[in-house]
Amino acid sequence: MSQAEVPRMKPPLVPLATLLGRELRNEKFDKPFVKYGQAALAKKGEDYFLIKPDCQRVPGDASTSFSVFAIFDGHNGISAAIFAKENLLDNVLSAIPQGVSREEWLQALPRALVAGFVKTDIEFQQRGETSGTTVTFVVIDGWTVTVASVGDSRCILDTQGGVVSLLTVDHRLEENVEERERVTASGGEVGRLNVFGGNEVGPLRCWPGGLCLSRSIGDTDVGEFIVPIPHVKQVKLSNAGGRLIIASDGIWDALSSESAAKACRGLPAELAAKLVVKEALRSRGLKDDTTCLVVDIIPSDLPVLPPIPRKKQNVLSSLLFGKRYQNSMNKGTNKLSSVGVVEELFEEGSAMLAERLGKDSPLDANSGLYRCAVCQVDQTPTDGLSVNSGSFFSPGSKPWEGPFLCANCRKKKDAMEGKRPSSPSVTA
Repeated sequence: MSQAEVPRMKPPLVPLATLLGRELRNEKFDKPFVKYGQAALAKKGEDYFLIKPDCQRVPGDASTSFSVFAIFDGHNGISAAIFAKENLLDNVLSAIPQGVSREEWLQALPRALVAGFVKTDIEFQQRGETSGTTVTFVVIDGWTVTVASVGDSRCILDTQGGVVSLLTVDHRLEENVEERERVTASGGEVGRLNVFGGNEVGPLRCWPGGLCLSRSIGDTDVGEFIVPIPHVKQVKLSNAGGRLIIASDGIWDALSSESAAKACRGLPAELAAKLVVKEALRSRGLKDDTTCLVVDIIPSDLPVLPPIPRKKQNVLSSLLFGKRYQNSMNKGTNKLSSVGVVEELFEEGSAMLAERLGKDSPLDANSGLYRCAVCQVDQTPTDGLSVNSGSFFSPGSKPWEGPFLCANCRKKKDAMEGKRPSSPSVTA
């Protein structure tokens, strides 16, 4: 499906500290209610989902609660989807420093998501299994929503202003020119299936392996140019709330983002999820696993999301959702009513690990150990390299500038960038 169905313009990012400061000055940080529903129809039985509405940044402290919702659309088997469902959240949380404030936790979350996705991929590939999975992973803390994704599952936001916005990027080779260029630059080949007579059929695929996606977790047999580095977007909703629809491509191959949102407006989340699946089935039939999560972020003084108001002439022009990563998007001006305005805090989609891990270097002054930014293992400096040094065999002149990677994670980084082949060591 085309990502250009939602026009966007590029605004300045709003610092997270500014937004949290407004909440404190107004003495008005009422956490919203989070209500959700789930529905699915199975064709191959490779879709999995995760619902954890009761997570806590500080165990035992209900005031630090946050929610996690995720879709895992497996392919070539179910092993990668199950493994990611069971391990990804723990790997993300382990990459966030302990004892930080809420503001610091939210600021650290985008980088921790990158580290968690890559660590999960490394751990799964060490098992020697060849299945893979898309992931769309959503963290909700108060009015702040953070979404990380690889593959072509999708998360959309329907605000009370009636505007539908895409919070993910589809990593389909057929539609994503930048990903095609990255795959070929890293040593992969992109093309269609050849049939008798030389005719090409089907969507664009990367070879070896024939995968239609450029990012996933798993897929050990395809090539390291299929990377697990997620696109990450973090936004803050207004206190009018909004609705998230998180679904596998069985939904999005049948319905546009706008159609899915319109199909279930005004309904409670549980019924809304069922209706979206029903509408996809009616539109296309059951040709793939079809899984949908609907999550309503509701003001604490309202039992349900209010109905979407009719659009009036006197609407405000909203600065909404720029895209550094996907320059080929159509750019335009979205319009929202004064309720439902969304402020963007962070967005990054680069597949280069060095661009995603920041510049700090976690050194324990007492022990002299460095902590790997991906796997979180403490090692001596001689056991690994900086993420910003040269290739694995030829370190740069400043090997300790920026975050540290252990030798194993450094090999993974170089392999993803096409600098050297990587065959994961399989553990028994």
